[in-house]
Amino acid sequence: MLIMKTGSKAPFILSLAGGLAVLLLAAGCSDPADGVHKAAATDPARTATDPGVAGKVYALDSGSTISFVGSKVTGSHDGGFRQFSGEIKVDGGKILAGSEIRIDMDSTWSDNDRLTGHLKSADFFEVETYPESTFTVTSVVSAGAEHTVTGNLTLHGVTKSISFPAEIQLTDEAVTVRAEFAINRKDFDIHYPGRPDDLIRDNVVIKLDVSAKPV
Repeated sequence: MLIMKTGSKAPFILSLAGGLAVLLLAAGCSDPADGVHKAAATDPARTATDPGVAGKVYALDSGSTISFVGSKVTGSHDGGFRQFSGEIKVDGGKILAGSEIRIDMDSTWSDNDRLTGHLKSADFFEVETYPESTFTVTSVVSAGAEHTVTGNLTLHGVTKSISFPAEIQLTDEAVTVRAEFAINRKDFDIHYPGRPDDLIRDNVVIKLDVSAKPV
């Protein structure tokens, strides 16, 4: 039995410690998708390629990265894909529709080996059934320094059109695309909820940092 003396500072200290614990817990549970663009998923768009425009082809190089951040009530996990390929087609200083990235879903990695295995299972990516994901550009709209990329994302056997803001640099020697946005996993039929006391959030942050060199 703990007895507090009159005038003791212990209750204040305990209250302060409790408050700090709550603040630390809240900081650890923040949603990584807060503050980034949420890419709404709609019916897939038609890829309006012009057969008369071949464009200059750039192939993704080994320095490119595609990563993600998923989160749940108690924290977040980093992950990504180790193997992917693609071509970016450029004509007249613009990225053309039909440019595409292909991802080997079995190359999924995360910051936890057990989680990596779970992500590849039927609860999430179901890689044995859906071994590849693709993103095919349908349009890139520029407004000054701002670019909006729209394309069809096929993930977990579901194809949806998404749009997101991107930083794009085009030169004769290279194309670079950097973007950070969130998608809702349930739009792609990934519904695993997590534990009742540790629910998984719907939004997943996608980070693109890809570069391509002329073929």
